[in-house]
Amino acid sequence: MATATKLLLTDLMSGVNHVPSNYVRHISDRPNLSDVQISDASIPLIDLKDLHGHNHSNIIKQIGLACQTDGFFQVKNHGVPEEMIKDMLSIAREFFKLPESERLKMYSDDPSKTTRLSTSFNVRTEKLSNWRDFLRLHCYPLEDYVQEWPNNPPSFREQVGEYCTSVRGLVLRLLGAISESLGLEKNYIVEALGKQGQHMALNYYPPCPEPELTYGLPGHTDCNLITILLQDDVPGLQVLRNGKWVAVNPIPNTFIVNIGDMMQVISNDKYKSVLHRAVVNCNSERISIPTFYCPSPDAVIGPAKDLISHDQPAMYRNFTYAEYFEKFWNRGLATECCLDLFKPN
Repeated sequence: MATATKLLLTDLMSGVNHVPSNYVRHISDRPNLSDVQISDASIPLIDLKDLHGHNHSNIIKQIGLACQTDGFFQVKNHGVPEEMIKDMLSIAREFFKLPESERLKMYSDDPSKTTRLSTSFNVRTEKLSNWRDFLRLHCYPLEDYVQEWPNNPPSFREQVGEYCTSVRGLVLRLLGAISESLGLEKNYIVEALGKQGQHMALNYYPPCPEPELTYGLPGHTDCNLITILLQDDVPGLQVLRNGKWVAVNPIPNTFIVNIGDMMQVISNDKYKSVLHRAVVNCNSERISIPTFYCPSPDAVIGPAKDLISHDQPAMYRNFTYAEYFEKFWNRGLATECCLDLFKPN
């Protein structure tokens, strides 16, 4: 293992003016930052205020259209208090500003650990590193994991626990809406998942002296069911649309929602798990906090039977989430998406 001072990007980079060689992408695999489309309306913004009121059917249609055409959308009036969002971003910043010795208590390169601080994506398998440190936390059921979490900053467990619980409520409402948008029973997706898992990452992207040479995270799809992303006010998320990278500029007090690979399978390819990436910049650090909602490892995932017909045959074979996750993790982000491995023979 590397020495402790080399483990974390945050500490490795102090006073360095050039990107170290193990972060430099091949010239064909660098972010062409000048060729990115920037638009305030880059992905749909959906108001959830009346999701359970008289505007219900219209909101369900909007969600279905966004899942089908974009794979990404933003939500406002989502029910997570503004103060809680502010506190969550603040506590993430506080954690990454702790002394290295304090943060390293959480360090592990073992992806099976349910609470761990690490860097890049999977330091055991990658030849090229990503410009990111992250704290990964499992958070459902909360009481099973909260004692593993950092107790510094002192309010970390309480504040992050409240945030996780609130976001879980939002996820369950969205999963009901997505089920309905597919013409399925409202509870279909939740019941298909077995004992669901929820975990999150606190991502820290330090300023980078040469952002055109590297990635915070390269283009990838999410292997889970659905992701709820909170980001600070520093741009960095980009989504692939019609072969072009589009920047998703932050809107205060909104969440970004994206469809994961498992939702694409359940929808029988009606809804798309879309490539996205994180770029870095030379001036500002960036915090992003994705919450990942996952099936139980032994849940059998496959296209919903009601979405299979003579005209629309099953696009995937059935498989367990554990089988998928293992392939995803071992292949890493370099291969972008491994759904093709689960097509019928």
